[in-house]
Amino acid sequence: MSSTAEQEEAPRTTGRPAAGNGAPRREPDGPPVWPGAPMPLGARFRVGPDGVAGTNFALWAAGAEAVELCLFDAAGRETRLPLTELTHEIWHGFVPGVGAGQRYGYRVHGRWDPWTGARWNAAKLLLDPYARAVDGTFTLPSEVYGHVRDWPDQHVADTVRDDRDSAPFVPKGVVVHDDDDWADDRRPKTPWADTVIYELHVRGFTKLHPGIPPELRGTYAGLAHPAAIGHLRRLGVTAVELLPVHQFAHEDHLLRRGLRNYWGYNSIGYFAPHADYAASGTTGGQVGEFKQMVHALHDAGIEVILDVVYNHTAEAGELGPTLSLRGIDNRGYYRLQQDARRYADYTGCGNTLHVVQPHVLRLITDSLRYWVTEMGVDGFRFDLAAALARSMHDVDMLSPFLAVIAQDPVLRRVKLIAEPWDVGNGGYQVGAFPPLWTEWNDRYRDAVRDFWRGALPDVRDLGYRLTGSSDLYAWGGRRPYASVNFVTAHDGFTLRDLVSYEHKHNEANGEDNRDGTDDNRAWNCGAEGESDEEDVTALRRRQLRNLLTTLLLSTGVPMLVAGDEMGRTQGGNNNAYCQDNETGWLDWSLLERPEWRELTELTSRVLALRHTHPVLRRRAFFAGTPQAPDGLRDLAWFTPEGTEMTEGDWYAPAATLALYLSGRDIPGRDATGGQVTDDSFLAVLHAGHAPCDVRLPGPPWATAYELVLDTSREDQSAAPGTVRLGGTVLSVPGRSVLLLRVRK
Repeated sequence: MSSTAEQEEAPRTTGRPAAGNGAPRREPDGPPVWPGAPMPLGARFRVGPDGVAGTNFALWAAGAEAVELCLFDAAGRETRLPLTELTHEIWHGFVPGVGAGQRYGYRVHGRWDPWTGARWNAAKLLLDPYARAVDGTFTLPSEVYGHVRDWPDQHVADTVRDDRDSAPFVPKGVVVHDDDDWADDRRPKTPWADTVIYELHVRGFTKLHPGIPPELRGTYAGLAHPAAIGHLRRLGVTAVELLPVHQFAHEDHLLRRGLRNYWGYNSIGYFAPHADYAASGTTGGQVGEFKQMVHALHDAGIEVILDVVYNHTAEAGELGPTLSLRGIDNRGYYRLQQDARRYADYTGCGNTLHVVQPHVLRLITDSLRYWVTEMGVDGFRFDLAAALARSMHDVDMLSPFLAVIAQDPVLRRVKLIAEPWDVGNGGYQVGAFPPLWTEWNDRYRDAVRDFWRGALPDVRDLGYRLTGSSDLYAWGGRRPYASVNFVTAHDGFTLRDLVSYEHKHNEANGEDNRDGTDDNRAWNCGAEGESDEEDVTALRRRQLRNLLTTLLLSTGVPMLVAGDEMGRTQGGNNNAYCQDNETGWLDWSLLERPEWRELTELTSRVLALRHTHPVLRRRAFFAGTPQAPDGLRDLAWFTPEGTEMTEGDWYAPAATLALYLSGRDIPGRDATGGQVTDDSFLAVLHAGHAPCDVRLPGPPWATAYELVLDTSREDQSAAPGTVRLGGTVLSVPGRSVLLLRVRK
């Protein structure tokens, strides 16, 4: 509503408390509703009594006074069918003749009393939390809000009920009938230690790809196309981590600025593939298209990991829209403050799901199992996972959510990645998640960035990060692959921007550059932004090679961000969550330029080395003690003078580190029970601007070394191959990584 006159005409209810919006009505010409069953939740097509086919609808709505199932035809006409059966707080009914493609929603009746957390409003059509497909887009006009948005006194606006019908303005759930049992699917089942993650956005990765047909760009079908999969295979990654693909909504403040939520961290449908990423329509075709994408990736040996957002929903705080859970049972689904009118917000997004509530926990685990068993995915990265691990208020590693995951026969077998923090007190939990879980390791990110920009006060932390972060993860049976190592992620600078900008440039987001972090730990190599100076651009490309090579040679699970291997830039925007345009999309024309094509080839080359050599992807932590009769350790650190580092060396700043990785002392056995052995390597990391003389460790460490990688070189196609004797001095170029294979 935009004027006082409109406010006066708008239906509303004031006072406390108020009853529902009238009794449910039954359409006289509507289909019959049989009792049906309370399980499973959602809309499930099945053959009912007497062999009659139809759909069973079941909705958990504790505290509701009545529930109406609303069916919509192709013209948008609504038929309301009261669900009269109530079993254990689940309203249910079977509607014969209703099949795949049927659009539907719910109206839930109950008390309007925001002061106690009751926000039922049957004028608002609600999305089924278990809907498997969603037709339509959330545009968020004022009609979809349960309260009067333009109430003159904004301090109490959320307490004044808006009785206008929202049905014409909101998407509908879609009944899906799909019996794909994945019997012929070949899941890669890549061991954690062998995993290389590639974080990508379905739309952004494919939108500008010249090898993908235009009609498939930006879609699941586009990602399944051989041109897209071919790039992934050439790189050598083993898993794609997809930014959110659950159905999500765009925030009102973005829509008013002509922007969209591009990343998708604003979920509203935990079972539905986001419809905008489908080339096959929005009335159920998106489900089959997503499955075909997963099949294609599996056939290529690539696992599919979903970035999932179960910590909050798109309904935001008390001033947010009423789209689904708020109108079904606000007090049951969300954490509320002592003042139940307000939401507990551990996410920074206005609300937090009440995961200790059994039916909310069930919603999440049912969703997870669905994506594994019926959609074929191989794992999940949990956004703000600490919020899910909170019991009542504090983060608790024995919380119901973590306990349920640990014992679930389906979920405990897939890849589980925690973003181990949230925005609440005590929310930073890096290193604290239990076995079965891996974690995004931001301490790895910070240490590696600081080393290569010359900002480390000492090298203690870097030593741990390069070798699996045993200080964080060597407990409870956890392994080095508990650490997901990354230098960049979707949130923050791209790798190219990390070496081109020191300050964020987020003006295009429309928030006066206030959004996004100021802690970038970036170095622009002497000029802010794009530069035509050859010495600046050459140094930046060298720094990119250093950062990528460090990441891919480190112990743990490396995570690359799509496009970093080819110099993708966002123009210094470190929070491109609303940039659904060329800023956020991957520019494939970069591969036409030799310097970026060579960076891609270096990435592929280092990943091939990692795949070939088990010493670079260890399944157990280094012992750092003698492991062989000759007294050599499995891991040793050296100064540029060729002497082993002392305790004091770790507490001093250093621009040069050399680490010896023994390939003959690798714990574990191969598939046939044989000892795992490999070549040994010496890696030299030199962050100083000038060349540095490094004395190569001689016998018994090595009699000679063969140069394998040298990041000071732009072109790696001519392998260095130079052999150096142990004990001799090697001149290491400024700002470079050298990898040398030991020759006995």
